[in-house]
Amino acid sequence: MLQPKSNTPIADEVHWSDNLTAYDKAHFTTYMRLLDASADGASEEEMAHLILGIDPAREPERARKTLRNHLDRANWMVTTGYKKLFPG
Repeated sequence: MLQPKSNTPIADEVHWSDNLTAYDKAHFTTYMRLLDASADGASEEEMAHLILGIDPAREPERARKTLRNHLDRANWMVTTGYKKLFPG
C-alpha cells in the first residue's frame, strides 16, 4: 500500500549526473518508494499523487513528467548509482 509523500520538496526535474547528487541522497527514500510502488503495479497517477504530492487531475503533464523523471533516476540508482555509495 502506498504511504503519503514525505515532507522533502520534490523538484519537477531531477538534475542528471553520473555521480550521486545531494538531491539523490535527500530523495533516496522517495526513489525506493517509487520503485516499490511500480513493482506492485501502482498507477502513474497513484505514484504522482501519493509519493510525489502532485495532483494528476489538476496537473497531468507535470505529474507525468516529474514521475517519469524520478523513476528514471531511481532506476539509475539501483543499476549504477548504488556503486557510488560503496567506493573501492
